[in-house]
Amino acid sequence: MENMFRLMGSEDSSERRRCIWVNGPVIIGAGPSGLATAACLREEGVPFVVLERAECIASLWQKRTYDRLKLHLPKKVCQLPKMPFPENYPEYPTKRQFIDYLESYATRFEITPQFNECVQSARYDETSGLWRIRTTSSAAVGSDMEYICRWLVVATGENAERVVPEIDGLTTEFNGEVIHSCEYKSGEKYRGKSVLVVGCGNSGMEVSLDLANHNANPSMVVRSSVHVLPREILGKSSFEITMMLMKWLPLWLVDKILLILAWLILGNLTKYGLKRPNMGPMELKVVTGKTPVLDIGAMEKIKSGDIDIVPGIKRFSRSQVELVDGQRLDLDAVVLATGYRSNVPSWLQENDLFSKNGFPKSPFPNAWKGKSGLYAAGFTRKGLAGASADAVNIAKDIGNVWREETKRQRMRTRVGHRRCISVA
Repeated sequence: MENMFRLMGSEDSSERRRCIWVNGPVIIGAGPSGLATAACLREEGVPFVVLERAECIASLWQKRTYDRLKLHLPKKVCQLPKMPFPENYPEYPTKRQFIDYLESYATRFEITPQFNECVQSARYDETSGLWRIRTTSSAAVGSDMEYICRWLVVATGENAERVVPEIDGLTTEFNGEVIHSCEYKSGEKYRGKSVLVVGCGNSGMEVSLDLANHNANPSMVVRSSVHVLPREILGKSSFEITMMLMKWLPLWLVDKILLILAWLILGNLTKYGLKRPNMGPMELKVVTGKTPVLDIGAMEKIKSGDIDIVPGIKRFSRSQVELVDGQRLDLDAVVLATGYRSNVPSWLQENDLFSKNGFPKSPFPNAWKGKSGLYAAGFTRKGLAGASADAVNIAKDIGNVWREETKRQRMRTRVGHRRCISVA
């Protein structure tokens, strides 16, 4: 690539790690956040390199999502910068449509990631003022690399690693199938089987709905309170209505209106085992980052009894689960819809921008920039819209420095030429 070159004499014979200088930023992650940042940098005229641990872009979407998945928000708030969704796409694009969109996006902006590059560490070298990113290739033995650059963009996202809880007897005694929701594809294989879904977020609700639609017998574990909102209100996206209200009204009043509308449309959910938090849905989102569940059909199945709501788990035995209320359920399988976490602390060696939980310390909208050329894209808990905003800010910030330094370099070159001419 034109913006990379191998440093002469930099191959360490003991480690067999080749060093590569990157003339521009290194972006870690080729998901929506990384692609958006790369596209914005392309528009700014700044060269870049994208490192991706998988062999494809958007690996979370391509490899770790279920077949029935659709975007939960309208397409116009999920599109990436500089390129809208095709007009013929539905309001809520399918998984396949979104992947096709991302692949077209990468093609349009000539984004060609370095695939199968798993980052082992990234640290800032105070002496040189440069970032050093060490990677290991999952495709070839003995092809470890060290990328050296001035700017580092962390775009690995909020969902890099699955969260697997420790539950008594789950791995030591239970004989049935146990998978994380990232491995779940369809309820077809569970037809007629009893499946316990652990978790009641958007993934847990949607997996339970898919199981019910395929005539399985799902039970969903609900340990804590949860906000469930209708995806649409009077034909309008709940998200769009919320954003409109937040422009004019205080947060507490927006929450009050949303809860009244949710009660009118969905009814009293407490009697079905779904207790609402004391804090309103938007306030909870701002304070904790916890997103309300958008109902796409699960509530109807819960009310009809096709999805059973159960309390917390006490322990598993060979073919059963014992719940905290003493109830015992016969099970064929368990799906852990227990979410994901950031993996940034495992490889990024810095303590200024990111906290120990892998998220930026500063709240939105100031979480995208750290010190020493470090940036974060897609960690705002604001979805694809937040990732796009980060990408635009990062590219403009780097672009301004890039243009200024390029201008100074040209001035020095011109002065050098003039001096040569005068001497001659």
